[in-house]
Amino acid sequence: MRALKSPAAWLFLLFVAASFLAGYYVTPTYTIEKISLDIQTDGNGKEYFIYKEKPKYIEDAKPISKSGLNPDKLEEINRSGVAPKISEDFVYETETIKGEEKQNYYQLIAQRHWGFWSLLPAFVAIILCWQTREPISSLAAGIICGALLMSQYDITEVVILPALGTTGAAGILILYLWMLGGLLGIWSKTGAAQAFADLITRKFVKGPRSAKLVAWSLGVIFFQGGTMSSVLVGTTVRPIADKQKVSHEELSYIVDSTSSPIASLLAFNAWPGYIQAFIFVAGVSWLATEADRIAFFFKSIPFCFYAFFAVLGTLFLSIDKPYFVGKKMKAAITRVRTTGELDAPDAQPLASKEFHSDKVAKGYKPNVFEFFIPLGLIIFISIGTFILEGSPQIRWAFGAALIAALFIAIFRGMRLTDAMTGIIDGMKGVVGGSVILMLAIVIGEISKQAGGGVYLIDLLGQSIPYWILPVMLQLLTMLISFSTGTSWGTYAVAFPLAMPLSWAIANSQSLAHPELYMMICFAAVMDGSVYGDQCSPISDTTVLSAMTTGSDLMDHVNTQLPQATFAAAIAAVLWTAVTIIFV
Repeated sequence: MRALKSPAAWLFLLFVAASFLAGYYVTPTYTIEKISLDIQTDGNGKEYFIYKEKPKYIEDAKPISKSGLNPDKLEEINRSGVAPKISEDFVYETETIKGEEKQNYYQLIAQRHWGFWSLLPAFVAIILCWQTREPISSLAAGIICGALLMSQYDITEVVILPALGTTGAAGILILYLWMLGGLLGIWSKTGAAQAFADLITRKFVKGPRSAKLVAWSLGVIFFQGGTMSSVLVGTTVRPIADKQKVSHEELSYIVDSTSSPIASLLAFNAWPGYIQAFIFVAGVSWLATEADRIAFFFKSIPFCFYAFFAVLGTLFLSIDKPYFVGKKMKAAITRVRTTGELDAPDAQPLASKEFHSDKVAKGYKPNVFEFFIPLGLIIFISIGTFILEGSPQIRWAFGAALIAALFIAIFRGMRLTDAMTGIIDGMKGVVGGSVILMLAIVIGEISKQAGGGVYLIDLLGQSIPYWILPVMLQLLTMLISFSTGTSWGTYAVAFPLAMPLSWAIANSQSLAHPELYMMICFAAVMDGSVYGDQCSPISDTTVLSAMTTGSDLMDHVNTQLPQATFAAAIAAVLWTAVTIIFV
């Protein structure tokens, strides 16, 4: 009975009841997403387009008028209340230009939403996270509400298992539970991480400021991707920062704010190849080919104002000269400087006690090279595979690092039982964070199926004045990515709307510089998505930044939000000013 006295318990019951009733009484609304395709032909004459860096072949494209997903039939579909028989179709429209006929190809995708109810799963998870400061139960509550909304009552078999039974989910489990946990554990057993911290402290770090500056510098160096950066920087710099009394809130903010923002600015990674597939617009010359779209990506980077100010903000915080810092971050800085406490009194750090101190095997002498060699393998393999294959093989890198660390420890005299004990203890230390990651994957999939992003686009993607479109796109993508915890998922939803819309507005309002206008709109989608991904408590990079730095998840979220929002506000003002003055 004591549980029913909790406000969180009553909130949960209220949300569950609302989700069930909405799922029973509210009829979903269908929308048809029409995506322009850049069609190419292979040596056998088969037509395909590039999707996620791989060719996707088109089978039996038909005239759009004969498709069951013809957008002209949308009103009829919604009036009938019956779901379309197909969810995807490939079609073409014939266009006559200067007496010549040209076929433009499109992918039609049927999507559904339950109006504002579609935002409920993410809303429940986020509200309960703030209320209870306990992310696992909050994420589970959001999953339950999403399943009830979609009338899927077999939550384990129909909702959770399909979301987790994917290559992506398995890869996350293997990487962050086995490889990362094992590597952290064996570093603790050999004392390698502490030896590195001692070396850096002697050579470079003289106090909290230089410790934070090392963290910021590593975040810039490890620019390959958000999750990779969070793991590498967090695990590398935490022993140093802890010794120099840098609060976990400060450290997790620096790690998180130099992950996805840096990856989008120094985009010599998989981001351009992935995003270019979503920005083709028929008839736009500077988006005609894959090479054109990648060039457009890099030309747009100078307009990614949020990412720039997010990284700059952490730099100024690192040198103790912040141009803006929220009250909760100020309180964290004051606490650690005056009391030495790395976390708030009521904090529940994601990293287990297994990582709070080294447990070096008896008689074993730590050596800093036991840290440098595995870390060097991670960097070398990640960057090397990116150069050779176009995508960094993170699991290869961490697998090689774990094996190297194990063999070095045994070669230097550690008993196998001690080494394996360290690895197992390390895995125990990341179980909590891994569970949160798994639940975040499930709720992200639930939010996608419930159509939260589709609803927001349907609501906001109307005809608007040209100068306000960049800010509208920023707000839209901030909401979507914050609600789903993913920037890449937001790109797949938002870019097919944003790019044709910006092109249409540029033409209808006779803008003098349409390409510049589309670059600004592109940057707004990029940055809005990065903001939401960085700040959402259900984002993998947010969870990993807290987990690897030993921070409480909600303390990290609450102390990071003011600085990130300030950077987003600056970006909004600059996009509007550049649009009005130069476009």
